[in-house]
Amino acid sequence: MGELPVLIDEFLEYLEVERNCSKLTIRDYRHYLEVFSNWATASLPNKSLKDLTIADVRKYRVFLSNRVDKKGLTLKRITQNYYVIALRSFLRFLLKNDHETLEPSKIDLPKAESRSLKFLDRDQIDRLVISINTEKPEGKRDRAIVELLFSTGLRVSELISLNRDKINLERREFGVIGKGGRARVVFISDRAAKWLSEYLKTREDIYNPLYIRYSGRDIPEARGERMRLTARSVERIVKKYVRAARLPVDATVHTLRHSFATDLLTNGADIRSVQEMLGHKNISTTQIYTHVTNKQLRDVHEAFHSGNK
Repeated sequence: MGELPVLIDEFLEYLEVERNCSKLTIRDYRHYLEVFSNWATASLPNKSLKDLTIADVRKYRVFLSNRVDKKGLTLKRITQNYYVIALRSFLRFLLKNDHETLEPSKIDLPKAESRSLKFLDRDQIDRLVISINTEKPEGKRDRAIVELLFSTGLRVSELISLNRDKINLERREFGVIGKGGRARVVFISDRAAKWLSEYLKTREDIYNPLYIRYSGRDIPEARGERMRLTARSVERIVKKYVRAARLPVDATVHTLRHSFATDLLTNGADIRSVQEMLGHKNISTTQIYTHVTNKQLRDVHEAFHSGNK
C-alpha cells in the first residue's frame, strides 16, 4: 500500500480546507491513520487499497486490541474506536474522490464499554476555586480560568484561543469559533466576570491573549502569541487545584464542561439551549447529560409516584 502516505496527506488537507477541522483534530487523524499505514505496510505488503477487505480490517482491529501505549497498557475500547472511525472517514473520502476501496459502512465500530460521566457538583466547584491562592497575579489568573470554564463550558482549545479585547465584561458575553468552525455566543456568570476583572487589573502588558504564562522567559513581541497559555498548561493548572482541594473526582478541564452542562440541566434548562451553549452539532451528543440528571422527570416522579407520598 505504497500509495497510503500520499492519500493520507490529501485527506488531511481536505479536513483542514473543506471541513475546517482544528489543528488538534487533524493531528489526531494523522496519528490514527499513520498507525494504520504502518500496520498495512507490514501486514499487507502485496495489497493495494483497492484490494482491502473486511477480513483485513478485522485483523487490524485484533492488532489494535493488542496494541499497548507508552505505559504498557492495552488500548481502551473507546480509544480503539477512534482509530476505526478515522479509517472509516478516510475510506469515505477515497470513495468520494473516485478511488476504489472497501465500503466504509461495512466496518462496524467495536462496542465501547459503558462509562460514567464525571462532573463536579456546586459544593465541589466551590471547594476547587477556594483552594486557589489569589494573592498573586498568577493565582488571580488561575481563579479566572476555573471560573470561566465552569461559567461557559468552553473546550480547552476555545479557552486558550481567547483574546482579551474580545471579552465584553459589561455585557458579559463573547463569541467563540468552536468545532467545525461553528460560531456561538458565550455568556459569563457574575462570579466569573468578577474574577476576570480582578485578573485583568493585574495585567500591565499589551499582549493580546486573555490568558498568559508567568513562568519562563518573557518574549516581547507586538501580539504576545508566544506568551499565550497552552492547552497542556491549562490542564496542569486544573489538575493542581483538583489535588489541592482533595476532590473525590479526578477532574479535568473537560470535567468542568460536563459540570457546566449538568448544572444547567439540574436547574431546569432545556436540552436544546444547553446544546447551543455547548456548541454541539447534534442533540444526541448533548443527551448524554440526561442520563445524569433530568430535573423535570425527577419533579414528575416526586409529585406522582406513590412511594413519595
